[in-house]
Amino acid sequence: MFLIDSNFPLLADSLMSLLQRFDGHESGIITIRVWLKRDSGQYWPSIYHTMSSPCSAMAYHHDSRRIFVGQDNGAIMNLFLPVAHQNRVSAITFCLTSEWVISTGHDKCISWMCTRSGSMLGRHYFTSWASCLQYDHETRHAFVGDYSGQITLLKLEQNTCSVITTLKGHEGSITSLWWDPVQRLLFSGASDHSIIMWDIGGRKGRTLLLQGHHDKVQAICYIQLTRQLVSCSADGGIAVWNMDISREEVRSCPRSKTWFGGFFEAAVAWLTRFCRLHHCRKCGQAVCGKCSTKRSSYPIMGFEFQVRVCDSCFESIKDEDRTSLATFHEGKHNISHMSMDISRGLMVTCGSDRIVKIWDMTPVVGCSLATGFSSR
Repeated sequence: MFLIDSNFPLLADSLMSLLQRFDGHESGIITIRVWLKRDSGQYWPSIYHTMSSPCSAMAYHHDSRRIFVGQDNGAIMNLFLPVAHQNRVSAITFCLTSEWVISTGHDKCISWMCTRSGSMLGRHYFTSWASCLQYDHETRHAFVGDYSGQITLLKLEQNTCSVITTLKGHEGSITSLWWDPVQRLLFSGASDHSIIMWDIGGRKGRTLLLQGHHDKVQAICYIQLTRQLVSCSADGGIAVWNMDISREEVRSCPRSKTWFGGFFEAAVAWLTRFCRLHHCRKCGQAVCGKCSTKRSSYPIMGFEFQVRVCDSCFESIKDEDRTSLATFHEGKHNISHMSMDISRGLMVTCGSDRIVKIWDMTPVVGCSLATGFSSR
């Protein structure tokens, strides 16, 4: 799902992203529809292209106005590009400076191809399906999320690549990624209903956890100018997170490096004391049920709904600490894909209900349709 550049008279509906969710495409006739904006302000279908295999991913490059479409059979449609994958293509991006098409697929690999020669340059394989992709065009770093819940940072060269690091924090498969090259922040959404912000270029190892959705997070978009994060989930929830504040990091275990540390110590304590221990989401300590009878929201740490906290932490949380740092809205359909035209505050969503919606997000993201973003 892509919302097309405002300088180009195409606005919405890359229906290939929607069609991949349909059940009735066994016939193999898949149509891409492009909508043109008329003077009346309405959008009418104008251009069609029929494919022989269901469409699973798409990349639209604003400057060159080129469209690349990935399919279930592993092919990428753009003139004479070769078959890039042996299974469904999950994500595509195009780099104009290098004339590369970078893609990931369910064949557990990332590939990059040259559009000038039509040749395959390189591949790298993972242990799980590669589900989403972000790419830094300046540094040639690729971020790949997979179904194991891991994010791999790669440095792509002409014919080779090197693994820089892996990011582990989610307890479910990675469903969406967003890279902000200005602040060098990576945002990841997952099937565990959570979002993690990874500070790649700032404080080393700094991570922030955001929990407010009640279903898997399927799309995210960071608005750098207003420091807001927009996220959409499978249950139709739309959240706008205020990231222009100083948030607290989630405690992690120094041994296992998992969230809400103390798991190892909790296991030992349970064996010796024969009582069930729980983790306080605020301090990260393991305490028994009698000492953790309270629940509270704690938005500054990303917990927008009530979570378990120990009694002492509950007493330390003030009423103003429970003030929400995000706004939540109902999309009223299963949101599979989302794209935003940030300059105009417009958002497009599509879902498995075969409905495409165009949203005016200006009331919640602080910008004007006429003049663009206003200062906050």
